[in-house]
Amino acid sequence: MTKLDALINIITRKHVYIQMHNYPDQDALASAYGLQALLCSRGLKSTICYTGQIDKHNTIRMIELLHMDICHNKEFSMTPEDEIILVDGQMGNVNMVNFTGKKIACIDHHPIQEVSEYRFYDIRSGLGACSSLIAWYFVENHIPVPVEAATALAYGIKMDTANLSRRVSDLDIDMFSFLYKSADKEILLSLENCSLRKNDLLAYQEAISNLKLYGRIGIAKIGDDCSEAIIGSISDFLLTVSEVDFTLVYSYRVGGLKFSARSESKAVDAGKVIKEALLGLGDGGGHAAMAAGFIPNLNLKHEIDEMAHLVEQRVIDFVMKS
Repeated sequence: MTKLDALINIITRKHVYIQMHNYPDQDALASAYGLQALLCSRGLKSTICYTGQIDKHNTIRMIELLHMDICHNKEFSMTPEDEIILVDGQMGNVNMVNFTGKKIACIDHHPIQEVSEYRFYDIRSGLGACSSLIAWYFVENHIPVPVEAATALAYGIKMDTANLSRRVSDLDIDMFSFLYKSADKEILLSLENCSLRKNDLLAYQEAISNLKLYGRIGIAKIGDDCSEAIIGSISDFLLTVSEVDFTLVYSYRVGGLKFSARSESKAVDAGKVIKEALLGLGDGGGHAAMAAGFIPNLNLKHEIDEMAHLVEQRVIDFVMKS
């Protein structure tokens, strides 16, 4: 029995929800889209859903060009009997809202958390992209991959592994090669060329102006109300500075402080750093190479500044000791 067979066997309804994390990136979207095609090949209908927002330009273009049908939680009504498959995230993550339905399955590539609620799970933290796992289901079950799904999954792998350079495994490489042969090359090129909008450049300007270096650590506040996607992108961008191998970027948004961290040091686990830095303040976590977190309920400027300073100091102390 393949993993897809095992997943199909635990689904009891003719329709399921495929839930992404709150601010879906390219890998989450591709994984959900690919899984939807797999379920369709087995006669099951599904709805791709999320809460939060999608605000990165090339992610929006990905949805448009590949004609993805996804639903915000405001656009549907879920009952306690509805069944949910989680992709590219797990319950317990700060960025995975608890929808009403039953969380029956989870397919992910982040560090494993509590899994007792699921009837099925396939969580492989050694992979660079969840899209690689979904692509393997096509291969393992000899299911032809549609052009649109192949394009989405290839792009998901490309983006989550930083062009096959970050946390990349043999499966990521093999699946990208497999998918690329069937993908729409023009759409991939189009997505590559539309990653930034003019307003995004202001956040990069803030990051460059405010960048502080502590040894190999780069820390930058990038202004208020920056999108999830831009916070992560700038964290990646600052990691290209030759003197830096750990970055912390943050922005005040939706009533709290949003943090993004990246690490190129084998000695420093970004997920552990964020979790330690936000202990007792908020929540966060992620991979060894990339992580994120959030401290809610901050409104006054002095408390925002004090909290940001505290987190910065905790990060510096933790990384310096690693």
